[in-house]
Amino acid sequence: MGIGGNFWDLLKPYVRNENYDFLRNKKVAIDLSYWIVQHETALKNKVRNPHLRVTFFRTINLFSKFGAFPVFVIDGVPSPLKARARIERFLRFSGVDISNLPKVNDGVSVERNGAFQKCVHECVELLQLLGMPVLKASCEAEALCAQLNYEGHVDACITADSDALLYGAKCVIKSLSPNSKEPFECYFMSDLETGLGLKRLHFVAISLLVGNDHNLGGVSGIGIETALRFVRMFPEDEILKRLHELGNGNIPVSQINDNYLGDCDVTILSENSPKTKLRHCSYCGHPGSKSAHSKIACEHCVVSDNGGCSQKPSGFKCECSSCNLARKSKERKKHESWQLSVCRKISSEKNFPNEEIIEMYLSHKNGSWTESPISLLWGKPKLETLVEFLGYHQHWDPSYIRQRILPMLSTHFLRDMVSNPIENLLLHGQYEFYSIKRAKITYGRPCYLVTWRKAAPCIGNARDNIGKELSDVQNEDIPGVIEVVDLLDEPDVPQILVTDVQNEDIPGVIEVVDLLDEPDVPQIIVDDGCSYLLTEENMELVQAAFPNKVERFLQEKELKSREKNSSKKFNGKHNKFETPKSSSTGIQLSIKEFYRATKALAHAKQGEHSPKGPEIQAKGFAKGKRTPPTPNLSKSARRRLLFD
Repeated sequence: MGIGGNFWDLLKPYVRNENYDFLRNKKVAIDLSYWIVQHETALKNKVRNPHLRVTFFRTINLFSKFGAFPVFVIDGVPSPLKARARIERFLRFSGVDISNLPKVNDGVSVERNGAFQKCVHECVELLQLLGMPVLKASCEAEALCAQLNYEGHVDACITADSDALLYGAKCVIKSLSPNSKEPFECYFMSDLETGLGLKRLHFVAISLLVGNDHNLGGVSGIGIETALRFVRMFPEDEILKRLHELGNGNIPVSQINDNYLGDCDVTILSENSPKTKLRHCSYCGHPGSKSAHSKIACEHCVVSDNGGCSQKPSGFKCECSSCNLARKSKERKKHESWQLSVCRKISSEKNFPNEEIIEMYLSHKNGSWTESPISLLWGKPKLETLVEFLGYHQHWDPSYIRQRILPMLSTHFLRDMVSNPIENLLLHGQYEFYSIKRAKITYGRPCYLVTWRKAAPCIGNARDNIGKELSDVQNEDIPGVIEVVDLLDEPDVPQILVTDVQNEDIPGVIEVVDLLDEPDVPQIIVDDGCSYLLTEENMELVQAAFPNKVERFLQEKELKSREKNSSKKFNGKHNKFETPKSSSTGIQLSIKEFYRATKALAHAKQGEHSPKGPEIQAKGFAKGKRTPPTPNLSKSARRRLLFD
């Protein structure tokens, strides 16, 4: 939840939608509870263990497709205030009276229910098998995510709790839309400060006024618009001090009015300003009396035909100094009344502001680690243990699990080649980097379609033979496998293609094309006992790992492009001397059809190259060039023109 009062709607105008490469080679802290709660509700009773399914697929995609380095954070022991607010929220939705809730006692906290804790523990075990770092917060997970971002350990946070900004986060990714060219909905603190004119302490003050995860109610009668207008009246270093004064019952109205009139355009009246409004003419609306203006027109009016003032139009407002001062005085009184109303509401709130909440937001002690700076390490997946874990919990076939983990394995392989190039290094000990088939773009994400060739059959444990297990997969349904459309929730699905069809690049490779969307799926190709694997990889990563292969691919691509252009030119010249043939059968046309085809072609070329206009057409006819027959001629006349 975070800050109440539709706080995200206030920030929506300043959102940035970033593209696929936004998280490339960046570290991102993820609130694991956010993923579990988000998809547990959506997929409950529809798939088996949705928390494990979502965590597995999203982690693979963040690591391989988006090129990010995820750091997962789980909640610690909630504060007593958070525990009470959680109970209050549950009872409020249940329609139970919450006025008789017991007060919060120091050191008393309530853990989340056992079912949710079980989901968290299972997800943590899965992430550790995938080689992802997992940190435990002392209290709130979003607080530790924000602290990691504030101290520079990570580049962004993924959470839906808006109070991550209050904890000090610099970039919050609220949601992800993987099927678009700009999948990340990002909120940068610098953009919010520029757009709203507010700082971090201003946001803390707004959360105290409208409510937050630790105090759901906030101040009674104050919404997000009122809170925003009120906090803008004070600079950042004074806003919390003013709230303390109001909470203690001190309402320094004169000081507020004199110095902080906010965004209301009110001019402070001087002592010499007139206290009463001047008399105005009821006919023209300008200063003076009607009787005086009937004799001599006032200086503000255009003289009418009878020599008097002009009648004022409907909705007329006099702009004299007296009227302007009167209007500003009225606005000032209205603003003073609004200020007094807000101050009285704040002063009537008990225990406001809560010092414990302020300390939680401003503290940067949300996690415990002995190393400084913190060490974040990403290991390789423990494949065999992972297969056993998911086979037990999800009832997935081992070959299905190995297929889905392939994008992560190939990404690890390419990164290892960048950091420590080793000749004859094999992907999963079986596949060697063979070539780059082509470049493609999916949802605005450029990538290479890389071909891996199986070097030699594995010797040893049969379970390590990923090629054999992948080849054994058929098109029938695998128990526990459910089709998911969201590209972020499920990674690219490998396919098995066994064929004898030859291809100019690799024997047996068939391009899979969908009319609606070309799937970016890894493929296993088996041809004459040799296996090939096709995966989509990031261009920059492939360039850094295999620069020679990329250079060769670009040279071949340029050579093919030149040959294609030269063949087009040759065919264009050759076709000028070819006898027209039927496009469908290639049979020689009859003399009648031949003349019709050549004459229509000549007319078409003449229309393309000759300038338009009746004068040019007349000149062309005078030089002996025939014009196309008009439909007004008889059939015999058209025949004579055609075969003459």
